[in-house]
Order: sequence, then C-alpha cells, then structure tokens
Amino acid sequence: MKILKTNLSLITITFLLAIGYVVSCTKDDQILDVAQTDNSTDLIASKASTAPVIDGTIDAAWQNATTLNFQPTVPDPGNGLFSGYIGDVYKASLRCMYDDQYVYFLAEYNDNTKNTNVTPWYFDSTTKRWNQEGSSKTYDVNGALTRVGFGEDKMAMLWNIDKSTPKFISQTCYASCHVFSPYMDYSVTPSVYKSNSNSGNHYTNGANEKIDMWWGHLSKDLVFNQMDDNYQDWAGGPGITNLTGGNANGRHVDDITVTSNSATWPYRPVYSTTATQGSSNNRQSLKLDGTGATVTVPLWIKVNATNYNYILATDTLSAANVVKITGVSSTGILYYGVNDSINPNLGNDYLRTGNSVTGSVGSKCFPSFIASPLINGRADITCAAVHTGSGWIVEYKRLIKTSDVLKQDVDFTSKEDFPFGFAIWDGSNNQHAIQPNLVLKFK
Repeated sequence: MKILKTNLSLITITFLLAIGYVVSCTKDDQILDVAQTDNSTDLIASKASTAPVIDGTIDAAWQNATTLNFQPTVPDPGNGLFSGYIGDVYKASLRCMYDDQYVYFLAEYNDNTKNTNVTPWYFDSTTKRWNQEGSSKTYDVNGALTRVGFGEDKMAMLWNIDKSTPKFISQTCYASCHVFSPYMDYSVTPSVYKSNSNSGNHYTNGANEKIDMWWGHLSKDLVFNQMDDNYQDWAGGPGITNLTGGNANGRHVDDITVTSNSATWPYRPVYSTTATQGSSNNRQSLKLDGTGATVTVPLWIKVNATNYNYILATDTLSAANVVKITGVSSTGILYYGVNDSINPNLGNDYLRTGNSVTGSVGSKCFPSFIASPLINGRADITCAAVHTGSGWIVEYKRLIKTSDVLKQDVDFTSKEDFPFGFAIWDGSNNQHAIQPNLVLKFK
C-alpha cells in the first residue's frame, strides 16, 4: 500500500489470506458485472431464511441479499514497493447473510487470469540449476517487465477484535499498517537513526490491541475448503520495531500466544508454536553429486505427472503417489528411488516457456508447496471459490461466535456495526488492492 501520512496513511503490506486449489466454474455468467462503485460503504447482513451452500456457486439463497459494490485499488506506498501493480482497480461486490449460528459472505470480483500455480519449480538450462519462479512481476533497470509473477490470487478481510484497536474505527486496515517506519540502527557504533525505505509490516500500537485477519488463499487452502484464520497484535510495540529496523511482524496464525520476552536485544516477544498444518514448502537442500556445492531442489514429485499445482501431505506417506528426491547431479539430473532419475536436459518439459507477458512453465514442472488441512483456531472459516474465466466467486462462512478464548477472533454476537477492510491480490506476493472503511451492519 502506500506511503500516506504517519498512522493515518500507513498501509497494508501483507493483507491476509492464502487459499487452496480450485476447479473451474461452468457458469461463466455468474460473476457480477459491476459498472462502478455505488459510493456506499455499508454491507447489510440480511437474516437468511435458507442457508447458502458453500460451494462457490451462487444459489437462490443469495437473491434477496443486499449487494455492496466497490472498487479496491492498488495504492502507491512509494519507493517502488508496489511497482507494476499501482493503480490496478478491481470491480468487486460483497453480500452477507446470517442465521442463528453462522455469518455468510459472498465476494465477487473481476480477474481474467486464474493464478493458482504458485512459484513453480523449473530448470534453468543455462546454469543447470533448479529454480522457482518469482511470486511477483520483475522489472529491469529501465522499468521493462522481464517476467510475470507466479503468486497466487488472494482476498482478505480485517476486523477489530472487541473494539480493542481504537484507530481501526476510522482507518480499518491502515490502523495496523506501518510502512517505511524510521528506526534506530544499533548494529553500528555509534548507533544511527535510519529511514526504513523498502519494507512495511502489520502490527498494532498497544499491547491489548488485536485485529482479526481472514486470508483467502485461492490456491493453498481451497484444497480443503478453508480460509486461513489469523490475527494481528502489537509485536512488542513501536519501541521494539524501531530497534529492529521496523521488521517486527504482528501477523500470527490463530492459537499462538506470547509466552515471554526475549532476554537479549532486541527483547522481542517470544511466541508459542502450533501443530504442523496448512501449506509447507516443497523444498530441500542437497549437495551436487553428493559432495559438491549445496543447492535447493524439490523435495517431493509425481513422476511424469503434468500440470499439477500441489502435493498432498498425505501422498508423501505412500510411495505409490509421490517420490522423494534424494540426489542431484551437477547437470541438474534428479535422482529418486534406487536407480531412477529425471533428466531435465531432454526436451522442454521442465523449462520456462512464454515471454515476459505470457510467461508459463513446462507441463512437468514441479509444484512449490505441500498441502495439508488447517486445524483448530485456523480452521474456523469454511470457504469455496470458483474462477469463472472473468473473475472469482468466493463463498465463505464462520460461526457468529467461535470457541476462541484467546481474543483472536471477532465476535458478531452483538449484531452491532463492525468496520472492516477488504483486499485483493492478483497473482502477486504482497502487492494488493485495498478498500478500507467498510462497515458490516446487521439488518
């Protein structure tokens, strides 16, 4: 997001959400053709007579729900942070319903490219090394596009938990976004005050302030019909973030808590851990020819499979489904099993294809992540999404009040007004469009 004025302009560098792999929709006419924003900020939640089926298609239950139209736009934080995406606008809409148990959401937005093949592995025939595509567009020194990004399509929402973050009422997502915050650099003697020119993080400004963060990764979590439930806290506060170069990150997955503070500089909070869940990197380090330089290569693959975007964690338990890479030669040959190998030097199956604008990868290139379901507090949101060819339809639901006792989830029980912010990523890493200052109102 952008460099606005302190606090009142700070922007969102990473807004939430990652979501799993999706199937194409056969109803291409479902995506809402929003002519332009209707200048409203209110999302009206109607009482549902029939609960919608969360499957990514728009059933009759949504017909009487009020539609909020808006146009999230990618801001300019400065310093080239969002270069290549600045000014991108997405026609979007939201609908909401609720019943005695759940609150339901239907998001639609235009996006004519489906980006679910996230940072795939490819073979560089010049260097004879395995690499991964970048998650965002890259440019040369003259500003010319050199390669499209292989990030994922995502959407996100931010909510104020128990009204704990005062600035959220007027700023929503900007309330926790700290972009280019200056800091005292103690890594040199004497210490020197520096500007933070190319980074930004989310953290709140008080120890008791928390924000609920819903991440819809439209590749990683949709495999299991989920949306990732996270939260933001103050990460030690501005005093700590200044000391550490503004790199303190207040974004955390649900269920982890502060257990102590570090006894050494920079005295950051120490957080607990959670069980292994969600997506993990399909990556490992091996030595060339067993004794040479250490390089990074895929961990698990499906032999001769084509156009697949992820490995299921459960598949790694059976050699019948996937195999583990155990060696790599100086010419890029990958070894698995006893004497089996894959030679990427034969043909184009594992190479980059296309140009900077129509970039793709060979049909046998390997996926970048291993997928497993979210559990416990991260699994509170059920989600399904469909790409229609012209845009995304995202349906999701969450309990009015979850079982959360850690103050990491917004509680809708009061049915009062709830300010929120909304964000969209289009095949990118952190560059995203935002719509702040929206309000959920229960009818």
